[in-house]
Amino acid sequence: MIDQAKDKLPGLALAAVCAALAYAISLAVPLLSAMLIAIFIGIFIRNIGWIPQVAEPGMAVAGKTVLRAGVVLLGLRLSIPQVLELGWGVVAVITLTVAGTYVASLALGRLMRLPHAVTVLTATGTAICGAAAVAAMSAVVKGDDNESVEEAAATAIASVTLFGTIGLIVVPWLGQAIGLEPNQIGVWIGAAVHEVGQVVAGAGIAQNAQPDSQVGAMLVDTALVTKLGRVVLLAPLVAIIGAIEASRHLHRTHPDGSKTPVVPYFVLGFLAMVIVRSVTNLPESVTDGVNTIATILFTMAMVAMGSGVRLKKLASTGGRALLMGGITGIVSALISLVGLYVLV
Repeated sequence: MIDQAKDKLPGLALAAVCAALAYAISLAVPLLSAMLIAIFIGIFIRNIGWIPQVAEPGMAVAGKTVLRAGVVLLGLRLSIPQVLELGWGVVAVITLTVAGTYVASLALGRLMRLPHAVTVLTATGTAICGAAAVAAMSAVVKGDDNESVEEAAATAIASVTLFGTIGLIVVPWLGQAIGLEPNQIGVWIGAAVHEVGQVVAGAGIAQNAQPDSQVGAMLVDTALVTKLGRVVLLAPLVAIIGAIEASRHLHRTHPDGSKTPVVPYFVLGFLAMVIVRSVTNLPESVTDGVNTIATILFTMAMVAMGSGVRLKKLASTGGRALLMGGITGIVSALISLVGLYVLV
């Protein structure tokens, strides 16, 4: 047991160092997600041969166990009562946007003949919460024959990061241009922009355009809670797709005879953390600390995910996958905007 743990230390240390570098770069350039940077660092060190054989076991742990621990901690961000305070109209917009975007993305991926994992992961990242959602879904999705889930995840994360960044600039401006109320702009940003960090940035842009500081602050809060409402739906989506994937590939039984649960254990852990946050009044210092730890774990996992990417193979589907991400980003914005007019 101790020897097995020692075998994993070099890879975990390498992933941690690369994650720290990615985090430092993201602090210097806030529009660049630490997770996206970590993916690129992982791709770089893999394709120039900087990952020694001794680091491979630890990299595998970072890409699975560390990733799932991050997903569990992500649940502590979410308070269901806080989401419900937005009103049932906004909850309906959130649900409609997630479901409509996900289904439309799957249909578009099949129409474009994209590989299965690329389609599912891009759909998840666009519908839910960008890179973190891609990371969570990558733990249960199965690729087509000869399709690497790591490469699919890298493509999906690049797509949702790119178009989420475009969205955080366009959605606040367009909301103002078409005459939406500040509260509506907040809901639209939270429902249409991909990453949590991108939502905060987009809401900040919209806040600066408001003459009343209190109204601007309320807009930011509305955008963030709306976004977290989308994140709540990550667990049921991963559970449903995980069950479908297990059935589709008949991988319920492992070579050691163990069974894969219908609902992955890390999803149950995520839900448990949501419940804890929803029924307790945790200090902000605790939730901020846990959020930082989750971000670090996700960033380490992204290094490992990037290290599974072979650039020559990625080039064959990357362009079409980015096109799909752009179209589905527009679909997400349109569905949420129509929902705003009809339901809020």
